Amino acid sequence: METTTIRTNWNELAEQVLAGQTPAEQTLHDILTCPDEEILPLLHAAYQVRKAHFGNQVQLYYLKNAKSGLCPEDCGYCSQSKVSDAPIEKYVWLNEEKLFAGAKQAAENQAKTYCIVASGRGPTDREIGHVVNVVKRIKEELGLHICCCLGLLKPEQAKTLAEAGVDRINHNLNTSREYYETICTTHTYQDRLDTLQVASDAGMELCSGIIVGMGETDSDLVNVAIELNQLNVKSIPVNFLTSIEGTPLENVEQLTPQRCLRALCLFRFMHPATEIRIAGGREVHLRSMQAFGLYPANSIFVSDYLTTTGQTPHEDAEMIKDLGFEIVVQGAESGSH
Repeated sequence: METTTIRTNWNELAEQVLAGQTPAEQTLHDILTCPDEEILPLLHAAYQVRKAHFGNQVQLYYLKNAKSGLCPEDCGYCSQSKVSDAPIEKYVWLNEEKLFAGAKQAAENQAKTYCIVASGRGPTDREIGHVVNVVKRIKEELGLHICCCLGLLKPEQAKTLAEAGVDRINHNLNTSREYYETICTTHTYQDRLDTLQVASDAGMELCSGIIVGMGETDSDLVNVAIELNQLNVKSIPVNFLTSIEGTPLENVEQLTPQRCLRALCLFRFMHPATEIRIAGGREVHLRSMQAFGLYPANSIFVSDYLTTTGQTPHEDAEMIKDLGFEIVVQGAESGSH
């Protein structure tokens, strides 16, 4: 397909993707360089793909920071890392009651998935036991879908989590293999791939995504989109860097609402049947154009993130309602899943 044709006929691209064709690498670059005046046609085409697989449904996720700060890793984007001076709250693991209370809050906010996230390189076996206890209780009393993001996992830890009822493991690639050492040196890109493999081998679904706006190139974004396609992930959170004061990336500001929307469209076209979630930085970078993000994406976090605050659950619900979309209720399946 000629690049010039794609630039002026996004609907044709949508038709090809819905027919089972994977976009060529050049096509993915064309999405990221779509002129501003073509953003609406691009979004319309991405919506055709989203609608075919998910209708007008939106899945809500609720995130709980189970352990904050105190992390030995040097990820440049993170306020919890050892190289961050950001004034965040730091604490060891929340007890079972607090984690369960977070799950109840998730259910009250119409979230289908409860995400338990902990800072650190990886959990100890004792910490795994703590997660297991609370997950069993949440499953028994609330029936929520559970996703855990606990860092690097060992095979036996992953097996234990799966047996306890953890449905999904989140471990983001964050950026491309080529750019990874620029943002982190205490663990490797391959370490992240290995944890995803361990989780998959244990029978859990994979959730893995990216942080847009860390100084990466279009090629970096394209390479991550391609890599995630090969990993068969079920959910892709697309984060937009919030430049937090006190972190190495505090002065990195390269995002516009249009850039964010192009990135979401990139992942929708490359992953037509995969859940695409607008994650951290949504309110900061999409601003008044937040609602447009749900034309390519079909999922959002509700309420706050790890160390930054988000839009209120009521505002999120109103935004979804105003679009004519509907929240996926607990127990319902979305689209092709």
